[in-house]
Amino acid sequence: MLSFNANDPSGAGGLSADLTAMSSASCHVLAIATGCYVRDTRSIHHHIALDDELIDDQARCVLEDITPQAIKVGFVGNADNLGTIAELLSDYAHIPVVCYLPDLTWWDEVERENYLDALAERVLPQTSVLVGNHHTLSRWLLPDWAHDRPPLAREIAAAAAVHGVPYTLVTGFNAPDLYLESHLAAPETLLASARFERFDATFSGAGDTLSAVLCALLAGETDLQTACAEALTYLDQCLVAGFQPGMGHAIPNRLFWALDDDEPPEGAADPDDPTAGPAQQLEAFPTPSRTH
Repeated sequence: MLSFNANDPSGAGGLSADLTAMSSASCHVLAIATGCYVRDTRSIHHHIALDDELIDDQARCVLEDITPQAIKVGFVGNADNLGTIAELLSDYAHIPVVCYLPDLTWWDEVERENYLDALAERVLPQTSVLVGNHHTLSRWLLPDWAHDRPPLAREIAAAAAVHGVPYTLVTGFNAPDLYLESHLAAPETLLASARFERFDATFSGAGDTLSAVLCALLAGETDLQTACAEALTYLDQCLVAGFQPGMGHAIPNRLFWALDDDEPPEGAADPDDPTAGPAQQLEAFPTPSRTH
């Protein structure tokens, strides 16, 4: 798995999300740093993009040694970096590419528009699946939407298809009874849907988590509809086990499967008891295989 993304010191999203989510799907991650957020769990204050030549050097060096089975493109900082990544993608047209568009309303408007123009022109034509929140994608792809109702997933997918994207996974549709829905769509049809209960907490890093594990599942040759269903279920479990490490938003617990809530067996030795006998050797730790 090759991932282009920014470092997130809060651990909410970026490469932190990619590494833990993809590893949860038993993938080895080739993490290409494209920049660094200056942020906490409350908000993004700034972003510093790495030079495009450095991104190219990182990627080409590791790609000469290891062949990826899928590629994720997260937030990479500027139009020049998107152009460099697009050139790299052209050498791997035979493998899935998942492109995730996060919320960029925190960014300077001119820089944001330049970035989105380059994303549409250079990266989307080589993208297999575009992932994003309903509000973020509709505002970008359908800026002149004039209907009273919000655009459907198929309509967003049709707008993405103009730029060459065959499939779009749209999250965050408001549904009745405090539910949220996600839809996998092509321009002509709705391929899959999932609905989960809305959480009271506000999360950072959910989109990076979803797109990362989806990409990992596609790397393992899972078919797209099954991969989307498994990825959405995995994200829901991450949110159920989520936690609030600071004073801001909650973060998905991407390693929820490693939690052990079992009580120690009756009669087990207390490790803090100095009178206890020597501990027995631990059994081999079971390695999870695509546990979602």
